[in-house]
Amino acid sequence: MMNDNTEYPGCFGDLDIVFPMGENELRHTPESCMACFYKTECLRDALAGKSGLRVREEKVDRAYASGMIGFIERWSNRKDLQRRKKKMQK
Repeated sequence: MMNDNTEYPGCFGDLDIVFPMGENELRHTPESCMACFYKTECLRDALAGKSGLRVREEKVDRAYASGMIGFIERWSNRKDLQRRKKKMQK
């Protein structure tokens, strides 16, 4: 996503800065990012990488904890996410 000729802010694509975990165990975009011109592109870039898989794991765990998915579906989803993480490391 990042173009070589574009100057991005230092926080660009850093998930812990642009989409941090809040007090209620949910992620949110901080007010400081709302006015940024690159907000959407930055968040997409952050979620496209390995840290985006971590966010998906959190989502699966929340769905399981709330009863929206069962054990087998949670296990299957987590297994798929682990495979994707390993694939990204290679």
